[in-house]
Parts: sequence; structure tokens; C-alpha cells
Amino acid sequence: MTSSEMWGRDAAERYDAEETEMTSAAVLGATVDFLAELAGDGRALEFAVGTGRVGVPLRERGVPVAGIELSEHMAAVLRRKVGEDRLPVVIGDMATTVVPGEFSLVYLVYNTISNLLTQDEQVECFRNATRHLRPGGRFVVELGVPPLRFLPPGQVAVPFDVSERHLGFDTVHPVEQILVSHHFTRDGEDDRYRRGASRHRYAWPAELDLMARIAGLELERRVADWDGAPFTQDSPKHVSVWRKPA
Repeated sequence: MTSSEMWGRDAAERYDAEETEMTSAAVLGATVDFLAELAGDGRALEFAVGTGRVGVPLRERGVPVAGIELSEHMAAVLRRKVGEDRLPVVIGDMATTVVPGEFSLVYLVYNTISNLLTQDEQVECFRNATRHLRPGGRFVVELGVPPLRFLPPGQVAVPFDVSERHLGFDTVHPVEQILVSHHFTRDGEDDRYRRGASRHRYAWPAELDLMARIAGLELERRVADWDGAPFTQDSPKHVSVWRKPA
């Protein structure tokens, strides 16, 4: 059960090199600090663990981490970094796949819940998190706020990156709540651009809170980033924490 678009071999091999900002010490340090505090002395489960951008340094911090990953190619890149004995990964979708054991923390980073393109699947993702959490455990989601405030009447595209080697913009389809991220990335030195696109189902924070309530979770806190800055009407993203009642 999943509508997520599959990451192929080429995309998986390029992922870490193209996400240098997200793999920087500044970003990862705050992310790992936030998650490690919530995990405490328990285990953590990452939905859509990918190449281990967050899971590997969290494991190195001393938190036992397991993962679920839909793409075997992404998991293969992760496996070159750390063995199965240290960070086990189950191949499957994050809405229904079950990992043995109980966890104090389940988390989803970098907009990944939006890879599920239907509301029903996003609800099932919350239910799957609840299924894995021990009483008192937390579910954490990092997700961008839909950029609809930047769209004047008649405009459907919002740029999010204009740099020397990359042009990126989102097209928004409000009726379906679908956002398509378009990327034009310059490879090599020949000035040729590689084009890519990915579809996402955006959701407002209030909609996620309702999904959490359906799944038996309670909102504990919502901040603007991993450093814990206050979430405001101008925040471009949020990090939300829901708790499973003890």
C-alpha cells in the first residue's frame, strides 16, 4: 500500500552529493540533538530512512535505530555506511510495514510524509507510528508549510532555489493538495541541465493534528526548526511532536 514514487538507482547514488546542505554539521547536529533527547534510553524507528542521512549519526550518538525504506536502491547506499547488525532496515512502505519490537521514538524528516499522495495513506502512516510506539513514546514529523501565501491569483509556481547549479520551483494544485517540485540541476561543466520532478501531497499542521488524533496521539509541541525556534505564521516549516498516551 503506497502511492510514493520510487527512488531509482541513479537518484539514490546522487542523493547525498546533491543534499550537501542537509548533510552539513549545522543541520544534522541540531536534528540529532532533538531526536536523541526524545529517544532517551529507548529505540528509534525512522520511516523512509533513505541513505541514512539522519539514522546513521543518530546511531553513532548511541541511540539504537531501525528503519523502513521503500527503495532498495536507497537502502543499498545506506548499507555501504553501516551494517545490518547496527542499523537494521525493513524494505516496505511506511504506512503499513511493521518492524519487530517497541520504540520510544518514531520519526519522519525532510518532508517525507508528503511522499504519500493520499490522505488515507498519510492517516495510515500515523497509525503505523502508533503501532510501533511504546506508551509515552513520540512521533516526530518535519514538514514544510504549503507555500500558498506566495501565490497571487493566477500564479501556480513558487521558486524555492535559484543558484548557480540548481533551479527549483514548486507548482501547486490546491484542489488535489498536490505539490510538484521541479528541479533543473547542472551536471559537470558543460552547462547542461538535468531535469527532475517529484510529486507530494501537502498538508497543513491542523490536518496532521487531526490525523494524529485519529491514530490515538496527542500533540505535545510544535516548533519552527530543530533548534526549537517558535512556530509562527511566517514559519516555512515545522517540526511537530505527538505523544502516545501512557
